[in-house]
Amino acid sequence: MRYDVAAVRAQFPALTTGTAHFDGPGGSQTPTVVAEAVARTLTSSIANRGSVTAAERLAEQTVAEARSAMADLLGTDPSTVIFGRSMTANTMDLARTLARCHLWGPDDEVVVTSLDHDGNVRPWLLAAESVGATVRWAEVDPATGELPVAALQEVLSERTRLVALPGASNLIGTRPDLPGMVAAAHDVGALVHVDAVHLAAHAPVSREELGADLLSCSPYKFFGPHLGVTCGTPDLLEGLRPDKLLPSSDAVPERFELGTLPYELLAGTTAAVDFLASLAGTGQTSSRRTRLEAAFAAVEAHEDALRVRAEDGLSAIDGVTLWSRALHRTPTLLFTLEGVEPSAVHRHLAARGVNAPASHFYAWELSHRLGLGAAGGVRVGMAPYSTTEEVDRLLEGVAELAARR
Repeated sequence: MRYDVAAVRAQFPALTTGTAHFDGPGGSQTPTVVAEAVARTLTSSIANRGSVTAAERLAEQTVAEARSAMADLLGTDPSTVIFGRSMTANTMDLARTLARCHLWGPDDEVVVTSLDHDGNVRPWLLAAESVGATVRWAEVDPATGELPVAALQEVLSERTRLVALPGASNLIGTRPDLPGMVAAAHDVGALVHVDAVHLAAHAPVSREELGADLLSCSPYKFFGPHLGVTCGTPDLLEGLRPDKLLPSSDAVPERFELGTLPYELLAGTTAAVDFLASLAGTGQTSSRRTRLEAAFAAVEAHEDALRVRAEDGLSAIDGVTLWSRALHRTPTLLFTLEGVEPSAVHRHLAARGVNAPASHFYAWELSHRLGLGAAGGVRVGMAPYSTTEEVDRLLEGVAELAARR
């Protein structure tokens, strides 16, 4: 089928400004149906969860629908879907809980990678430090942007208790061999947490098929509201005892969710997943998971074509260095322009209605590993609403700045 980007764009009020939003990796724009779901829930007759009043039942239904939607998106059971303030907050809590409940100590090791966002690095470093465990690093190859399975295998041992892996790099787009890495970690008896924040916006994800013990994402990267989602294997979650209030539920997943859930954000999350599932135009006859897979196939083809166009165009501009080099990657580019600070490129493009921000984007280790330091580079992220005209406008802006050097 033909991907109708104009029809997709018509659902996003923010795009009527004419701004080219290549800032999706930091947070996508929001379609009308998501905003309406949030507003409708906020203004509805709703109360704390329960089964007596209609308001209580609406709250229960809202939570159940959101868990079901995220389970379809992430290939997991709804009973394992945990909602929290953000992926980072979820992972901080999870790391502390795992270290305590699994009795990590000085004889244990935790493995992180230099490809990842700090939200899947620092929580594990802090948890390891608190119990005296050793941290080992699987290092990215800065020349290629790749994180091969062999790099992980080199630092695994029978003492490895947990491996934190990126589904995809939010800085340079690299998509490592997740199945191979999960298998390698499991071969030494380690648990695996996958940061799927960047990946889940561009490709189908299945925690169960990957065999990941834990997996996290952020709905605001794929049209939803600002919150974090974590899921895991039922047996693992049942065995963890997180800090919580005494009267709060001890059931899974509720024991991991502190306080009253933001029902309006959950309703928006369900709407975002349903919107994603609609992008292939396959109707409602198949399961939501099947529709999501078809939608991602269409979106990937659209975004990848734009990525190639942007890469070819940037490569032809004198002074531009492209740092997104991995063979398998998301439609996310990082570039620098010789003699021009990334922040200056950002400002130049913004003045022309092109939003392509500059930073390390919390991929702190990777930015330094690439030699870019705290300044990082200019990031260009394609989204389902991105167009060829917007890519060309980006290229014209960079070429104009390069010619002035």
